[in-house]
Amino acid sequence: MTSDAAGHTQSAPPPVIAPAGELDMHSIAPLEAEIETALAHHDALVLDASGITFGDSMFLRLVLSTHQRTDLRITAPSPAVTRLFRLIGADTVLHLYPTLKEALSASSP
Repeated sequence: MTSDAAGHTQSAPPPVIAPAGELDMHSIAPLEAEIETALAHHDALVLDASGITFGDSMFLRLVLSTHQRTDLRITAPSPAVTRLFRLIGADTVLHLYPTLKEALSASSP
């Protein structure tokens, strides 16, 4: 395993973050903090979206800004998340995977 100048791990698998429940302006802060912590040490991240039952515009903003900053892989999006991504067309730009195994084994875009 090697690290670059910023301290990012180069060969370790990306960390997996698996939030659950509703993610809105009142509940997004812990997920945002978890993402920031992960990105301080890794240059990729897997978001297991299978347990998310609702996401508002704050959740969408967090996903899109994280996607712009790093190799964000989203796995097993719940029906609510899938509907949100399709509604605004984000499903055409985000890296979506049906299973965690596929997301973890994917190479960086």
